[in-house]
Amino acid sequence: MKKRILIIGACGQIGTELTAKLRELYPAHKVIASDIVEGDKELMKGGPFELLDATNYSAIEDVVIRHEITDVYLMAAMLSATGEKFPMKAWNLNMNSLFNVLNLAKEKKIEKIFWPSSIAVFGPTTPKTHTPQRTVMEPSTVYGISKQTGERWCEYYFHKYGVDVRSVRYPGLISYKTLPGGGTTDYAVDIYHKALKHKKYICFLNAETTLPMMFMEDAIEATIKIMEAPSKEIKNRSAYNLSAISFNPEEITESIKQHIPEFTITYEPDFRQAIADSWPQSIDDSEAREDWGWAHRFSLEDMTGIMLDNLKGKY
Repeated sequence: MKKRILIIGACGQIGTELTAKLRELYPAHKVIASDIVEGDKELMKGGPFELLDATNYSAIEDVVIRHEITDVYLMAAMLSATGEKFPMKAWNLNMNSLFNVLNLAKEKKIEKIFWPSSIAVFGPTTPKTHTPQRTVMEPSTVYGISKQTGERWCEYYFHKYGVDVRSVRYPGLISYKTLPGGGTTDYAVDIYHKALKHKKYICFLNAETTLPMMFMEDAIEATIKIMEAPSKEIKNRSAYNLSAISFNPEEITESIKQHIPEFTITYEPDFRQAIADSWPQSIDDSEAREDWGWAHRFSLEDMTGIMLDNLKGKY
């Protein structure tokens, strides 16, 4: 089968690195990046690029037909903190973009979809530790509501129309390659930049706020792994729990101090504290590990070393 891939939202935090990895694994001319704005030089030079609005069905359909797309990775979304400022914009982008690709698959114009869900689907009533795959889901953010709704639609399209859609619930993602994108877990990226630049950081969460996190390389690995797994191994068609490490601002600070002893942190919680308080502290992802062989590789200490090594050239 000739695989041709379209990444929608290729210039975002995950999309940038996902595009680069897919272009390593497949012929670059068969991996089409797209976004509503152009990306960095590396992404633009690495292979084909299309300016594309994820909410415009006919524009996506045109790109799919022209490039004979088989697989779509839908990475376009408005994240949690930004979504609380623009709730209707977040809802429209997050939901309409999903319906567009689900309907293209329903019409047999594409063969396979990856759509990311999030730990934001959980809420204040969800069990906080080792959150199970199936549990109470009463999200309190528009981002979480859109992701929970999306999970239900993905499962519906699979059972009703046979659409091959696959999803994982990302925890907070940490990368040195792209800047934070407006999420509540973004402190865990920004803190490394501030540690190198100022040797101090003002955190918008309190010291004990433990959240599930993951180094970006692990997240990209999981994304591609679930898409490459045989269909029979994907037993969950809403979204799989995905986990790697959990830590709080105090613990990440201690890991940074191993490299920058003079680093200090102060705490000024803002509206994002309430969002973080509604999310789990740790996730049970045993189903992903059993069904399609998911396994993370990076610890907090590994990640801190890699982040600081790669960012120090900027400061």
